[in-house]
Amino acid sequence: QTSKAITTYVCLHFISSKKKKKMRKSLGWCFIFICLLIPLVIADWNILKQSRNGLDISLKNYCESWRMNVELHNLRDFEVVPGECIEDIGKYMRSTQYKVDSERATQECLVHVSTTCNLKNDGRDAWIFDIDDTLLSTLPYYKNNQYGGNKLNVTSLEEWMGKGKAPSFDYSLKLFNELKSRGIQIILITARREHLRSATIDNLVNVGYYGWTRIFFRGVADEYVSVQKYKSDVRKELIKNGGYRIWGILGDQYSSIEGIPSPRRAFKLPNPMYYVA
Repeated sequence: QTSKAITTYVCLHFISSKKKKKMRKSLGWCFIFICLLIPLVIADWNILKQSRNGLDISLKNYCESWRMNVELHNLRDFEVVPGECIEDIGKYMRSTQYKVDSERATQECLVHVSTTCNLKNDGRDAWIFDIDDTLLSTLPYYKNNQYGGNKLNVTSLEEWMGKGKAPSFDYSLKLFNELKSRGIQIILITARREHLRSATIDNLVNVGYYGWTRIFFRGVADEYVSVQKYKSDVRKELIKNGGYRIWGILGDQYSSIEGIPSPRRAFKLPNPMYYVA
């Protein structure tokens, strides 16, 4: 309203101070002034001043909504966490809530196995795990990279992975061991590239994961397709040539759990730091 009042005042001033024959010139100056004023008004936009349907939106509301819609798969293909939400995402990733949300997902995996899976115990009952932010945590790396606020540097991330220092998740390790104790074949499918095989296997074993049946890394040919297609193709090979019944998948990205052939159930762990197509 203030901006409109200023604009009106200036226009009237131009028009009243000129003779009728110069009105066109005055209006021209008025138009130029408005064009200069509009960007200033737009630049003053702030999420804290916005409202929708009469509801005031705080920065916390906005960032929580952004995080939730990432998990709902409404927000896709983002390269970085919004700058104004870096602090909120970081707090969530360090919070008890993140651990509780993740542990609940693994508990539901066990409920599914206990209540709906007709296990044959013939060596063909299988469960698939992703690795990054499912079995091993990349949080130490992303903590130093604004919790996803910095654009991904693949070389830097792989250098960190190559050190084999990623910690495990207690809840994922518990699920891993429980499924293994029930005779379910554990299969790991990761988007990590083949040159990280040795470091990754050492890392897994050092934090308590062992006894899986098969582990798959992306080969050179796999780099030319999306992660979703690569993982779907691996599942197709497991079912067609291995005869496995895939009772479930646990991953932190939709690209790990979507695609055909699909498992009996798919479970997703929370991860608002990055998106893998």
